[in-house]
Amino acid sequence: MLNKVILIGRLTKDPELKYTPSNVAVTSFTLAVDRKFARQGEERGTDFINIVAWRSTAEFVSKYFTKGRPMAVCGQIQTRTWDDNEGKRHYVTEVVADEVSFVESKRDAGEGTGFVAQAPVNPQNNAQQPQTNPDFEVVPDDELPF
Repeated sequence: MLNKVILIGRLTKDPELKYTPSNVAVTSFTLAVDRKFARQGEERGTDFINIVAWRSTAEFVSKYFTKGRPMAVCGQIQTRTWDDNEGKRHYVTEVVADEVSFVESKRDAGEGTGFVAQAPVNPQNNAQQPQTNPDFEVVPDDELPF
């Protein structure tokens, strides 16, 4: 059996870190994920997927992600039920995050340069010089064999 989910979307609000009575970190958040296709003449729809992250993953999410920031989530779908105080049964389907990753750099998000590898600076003119690899050659598009 296989239960694996991979999502890329944007956070709908800042994640809030909480702790269980046994001091385990947990955060729940919603990821807005655009649908791949749209009907002709309509805008693409968006799905709002509930995500829960535990322990160090929860701490990582609450420390580095904010509302609107894109993120990649790998995990598994989980369903659960519970009865409220009035005896009404509730059902929820959510993704339990195993891995969470950045999708864009801080520079791309307009927040500085924290997560981007910088090109080396030429000390003579303070201009950034592109890194070159002698084993790699750039071929113009019109010369590609496919």
